[in-house]
Amino acid sequence: MIAELQCVVLDCPDPARLAGFYAAVLGGELDRPDKRWALDENWATVHAPAGAVLCFQRVEEFLPPRWPDPARPQQFHLDFGVPDLDHAQEQVLVLGATVLDGGTDARGWRVFADPAGHPFCLVRH
Repeated sequence: MIAELQCVVLDCPDPARLAGFYAAVLGGELDRPDKRWALDENWATVHAPAGAVLCFQRVEEFLPPRWPDPARPQQFHLDFGVPDLDHAQEQVLVLGATVLDGGTDARGWRVFADPAGHPFCLVRH
C-alpha cells in the first residue's frame, strides 16, 4: 500500500450549500475541525458516519458535468446504497437533486445530479 484515502474533493460554486446537501443525504458532521485543512467560505466538509470524508472547494467559474455528454464528462460519480429507491429519490429531490436517469422499476439504480450538477447514483441494497 502506498497511500491512505484522506477525502474526496468536489469542485463547486457554493461549498457550504453542497456540503449541506451531502450531510442531509449521508448524515454526519458538517465542517468538523480537522488539522488537515482550514475551513472557510471556499472549503466545506462532511465527515460521514461510515468514516468517509467529502470535501467541497469553491471554483469561481465552475462548469458542471453534463451527464452523459462526453464534451463535459462526469469524470467520476458517487454511489449511495439505499433500501428503498422510491423513498430515497423523494428525499434527494426535496434536498435539491435532479433526476438524470430514472431507470425502470426492474433496474436497481437511478442517476441524479446534486445541486452543483455532479452525477450520483442511488443503488438499491
